[in-house]
Formats: sequence, structure tokens, C-alpha cells
Amino acid sequence: MKKILVIEDNEDIRSNTAEILELSNYKVAVAENGKIGVVKALEIIPDLIICDIMMPELDGYGVLHALQRNESTKNIPFIFVTARTERSDFRKGMDLGADDYLAKPFDGTELLNAVDRRLKKLDALKTELTQGLEGMQTLLNTNSGKKKLEDLVEGRNLNRYKRKQIIYTEGNHPNRLYYLVKGKVRTYKTNDDGKELVVDLYNAGDFVGHLALLENSLYKETAEALDECELAIIPKEDFDELIDKNPDVARKFIQLLARNISEKEEHLLKLAYNSLRRKVADALLMIQSKYQDRKDEIFDIDISRESLATVAGTATESLIRTLSDFKNEKLIDSENGIIRIINKKKLENLAN
Repeated sequence: MKKILVIEDNEDIRSNTAEILELSNYKVAVAENGKIGVVKALEIIPDLIICDIMMPELDGYGVLHALQRNESTKNIPFIFVTARTERSDFRKGMDLGADDYLAKPFDGTELLNAVDRRLKKLDALKTELTQGLEGMQTLLNTNSGKKKLEDLVEGRNLNRYKRKQIIYTEGNHPNRLYYLVKGKVRTYKTNDDGKELVVDLYNAGDFVGHLALLENSLYKETAEALDECELAIIPKEDFDELIDKNPDVARKFIQLLARNISEKEEHLLKLAYNSLRRKVADALLMIQSKYQDRKDEIFDIDISRESLATVAGTATESLIRTLSDFKNEKLIDSENGIIRIINKKKLENLAN
């Protein structure tokens, strides 16, 4: 059952709106002013918000602004309700990111049509591209009804890469989108002295090489296979056509691909200011979080010491000494180059 939050200071409008929605099988929460509305939105994380503009305490614009600054609520569809019909009010709401408007007075049919329209669009865009080929296929079918993912890869063999083989190189022009079917990939940047810094790690189900395509720029990093990999190849022309003809897909694609920016910023801060032990602990936990299957209770980190050192942002010799200390402290175990975390809680305390 979809959850809808109604934020309205007029008691009659608030109760009537809630009643109509409940009769249509929606679960409804209400708030009598903007401040309470923000608190309730963060508490219940509704599927849609209907909000009056002119309210005491905090007006509708303030509510929208506050919720868009929170990661858990920033993408919730937002419908403004207002008795004011000046173009400037509509423009201000759209600039802030409102999805729709209802002008008072409105009837039940107008209300339900607006809600249904927003929720259908939300369901279409909820498909996570990172869930694999099937997720991408569903999204394409929902939005275009024509172009299918099989069309993008039909007749093309999977490219196979051996461990440490380069997939693309920093400074080159992109001409394809990679979809990681099997294996693990890392991307890294190299400075003038030849030292490497890992930019990102990719697992099966991830797209690789997308940022350069979206920016229409050169590759800003090098991609390397961490183990034996299989990658499906989608030509740049087909990717461009998908983005150009499906604006909703494009917006969702960009949101999904950009969602780890804050994580990267945090990781870079850790590389810059953390101690050696904290860097290595954080690198081990990050790799486990990225690659461990939720079904597996035990996870072995099978990665070269050189690659692990670049993830941690330290020299290989320093990494090896720290891993030896961790093993003596019974935080990890290692055999034949494979690392197993045996005391995750203590390692997390060390990283934090």
C-alpha cells in the first residue's frame, strides 16, 4: 500500500484530502504545518507528498527545500497545493523541484489523477539499473516500449579480460559503455610519478566507463580487471540514443551513477587524514562491503597486495606490515595471499 503524506494547515481540506485518498486504498499520514510535515516525512519516508504552499511555521517552499537536502527524502514526488495561481508561484515551485500542482479548489478526480500519475512515474523510475541486465531491460521497456537491452548487445560477443588486463586507459576517447557481467574491476588514476589512486571498484551488475560518455569527455581514469572478467559492450551511439530519446531514463541513470559521489569524497578525506592502520582497515571493509554476497557469512578478499595498497592509498610495503600486525592482533587471517576478516567489529572500530 502506497504511503502519502498530506501537509495542510486548513483542517477541512486536510481531512477531506486524506479521506479521498484512504477511500482509494492509500495509507495516509497528515501534518498541520510545514515543520511537523518535515519531521513526519523523515519518520515514515512516504511514497508521495501533497503539500500546501501558504502555511504558518514553515511554508511549502521551505518544506521542499528541507526534504531535498536529505538523502532519504530528496527524490520523493512532491505535489504543491495552492489557491494562488500567479505564474511566479508555479515557476518558483518548479525551480525548487516540485513535480506537480493542484490549484484550490480541486475535486477528488483531479486529486486522484495527479497522485496516480506521479506514482506510476515513480514506479517506472524505481527500477535499479545496478540490479543487472533484467533491471535495465524493465526500465527500457517501461519508458520506451521499443528499444530492448537485447538489441543493444545482440550479435556481439562478450569481451573477456584476464586478471590485471587493462579495459580502457586514462586520456583515451570513450566509444562504448561497459556492463560487467562477471568478475571485478577497479578504476584508478596515475600521477606524474606513476603512483596510483583507486577511484572506484565495480562488481557484476555494474556499468563501467559511463562518466566519460555522459560528460562527452576523455576517460579520466584507467580501468583494470581485478580477476577474470566478462563485459558486455554497448556502443556509444546506442547509449547516446537511449539517453536522448528517454529523458526520464537519462535522469534516473545520472542519479544512480552519481549517487556514490559523497562516498568518494569521504574516502578521499580518509586517504588524506587517516592513520595508516585506519586506511588499511577502511580499505578491507570497503572491499568486503562491495563484493561480499549477502548470502555468504564468510568472505575471502582475493586481491593482490599492490591493488589493495592503492585502495588504501599507501605503499605496498606499509600495507604488508600493517596486514601482518592485523593478523597478529587476530583481526584478520591470511593464507596464500587470501585475506579473511575474522573480527569485523574491532576492524570497524579501528576504521572509525
